[in-house]
Amino acid sequence: MWRFSRSSGPGGQHVNTSDSQVELRFDLARTEALPPVWKERALQRLAGRLVDGVVAVRSSEHRSQWRNRETAAVRLAALLAEACAPPPKPRRPTRIPRGINERRLREKKQRSDTKRGRSGRDWS
Repeated sequence: MWRFSRSSGPGGQHVNTSDSQVELRFDLARTEALPPVWKERALQRLAGRLVDGVVAVRSSEHRSQWRNRETAAVRLAALLAEACAPPPKPRRPTRIPRGINERRLREKKQRSDTKRGRSGRDWS
């Protein structure tokens, strides 16, 4: 559902007469457009943004109502896509191979010796 209201910001006298701010409301709790699994996931992830099962997106950065409508639609689509995405796969812990670790320590020791050899304490 679209709602329009007067927007603050640039626009001169025109800003006082035109309803350029856009609010797009989507009833997530009652929608049939999403598969049940996605819907449950989205309801769970967007719980903090929902008011009675409705998610609202507002846009007022453009002077034209049409561009604000496009921006609000894109924002809502991105928000729903992120909320419906499957959870990431759990990370499988891996060990660093022993040879790689030993090589790292050996190179570290060589670097330390090189730097220690640069100090001027032995020079007379």
